[in-house]
Amino acid sequence: MNCSRKIRMVFTSPKTALPASEGPLTDILRGLRLDGVDYGRCELSEPWAVLFPAQKAARFHFIGRRGCWLFSPAGEWIELTPGDALLLPRGAEHVVASAPGIPAVPIESYTVEPLQDNVFNVSNGGHGPKILLFCGSMHFNLDGSHPLLGMMPDMMRAKELMAGEPGIPHLLQAMAGEITMNRAGSGGMLARLADVLAASIIRSWVENSGGDTRGWIAAIRDRDIGRVLAAIHLQPDRNWTVEALAREMGASRSAFAERFTAVVGETPARYVARIRMHQARQWLIDDRMRVSVVAARLGYDSEASFSRAFKRIIGISPSHLRTVEGTSENR
Repeated sequence: MNCSRKIRMVFTSPKTALPASEGPLTDILRGLRLDGVDYGRCELSEPWAVLFPAQKAARFHFIGRRGCWLFSPAGEWIELTPGDALLLPRGAEHVVASAPGIPAVPIESYTVEPLQDNVFNVSNGGHGPKILLFCGSMHFNLDGSHPLLGMMPDMMRAKELMAGEPGIPHLLQAMAGEITMNRAGSGGMLARLADVLAASIIRSWVENSGGDTRGWIAAIRDRDIGRVLAAIHLQPDRNWTVEALAREMGASRSAFAERFTAVVGETPARYVARIRMHQARQWLIDDRMRVSVVAARLGYDSEASFSRAFKRIIGISPSHLRTVEGTSENR
């Protein structure tokens, strides 16, 4: 399954809005877009085992009818039941099967028929008991410079996060109804529900993952530092100085810099530089801006100075970025 069309989704939902006390987190997640690449309504007859190879896009699975098993990126078999939903944010290789030990067949080898837009029917043509799955590939508008991506676990399970995200049970119930009834337009509805559910899973994980006393997760939960991070993420093209950031927190320059570094784990200047280059990458790839335009928008005096800063953080010059993305991106 592969489709070039992108569906822009934001990481917020009216039914699952965060309380006012979580303002910084809401602001940051609002800026993280989700690009739906393709989706499959899978009706598979036992026995079956599907290999999902590693990819840059995230993987999403919803179990609609009958249970199955997941061979996780950690190398263990996990039993799944109807109503389970999984998100693999970095697209790690894994297997979904009717039972452990069945030889896995790559997803590309199954029968795929277009259903609508970027939604497909997937089947294996057997006559045994059938399971219903809804699977998707999704891109977050994040690259390696964003701290959130590297902190996510290889796999997140919706049922384990329901206590911290009241909207998740309703989304799971809605998906179960759509996939089992198979009404007209259900494929598109499932794709939209999957997008919102994936966003809810990530938000719940960010809010409730325990044990993080330092780093980005701890920082975004800190009312003062979180407010500063939200300001940076919402206006990455602003010429942020340490003094300006300190004013956002209402502290002196030295007190702010010391606390920011202690909580986040890097200096304010370094953090701002990474987020600005993340934004530059998005403008170059998603919005197809010219390098000179991006450099000017970020306040650089010359394209050359911007290119040096971009390469230092992203690891590749902006002039070569589109070529590399176009030839190596695995959707």
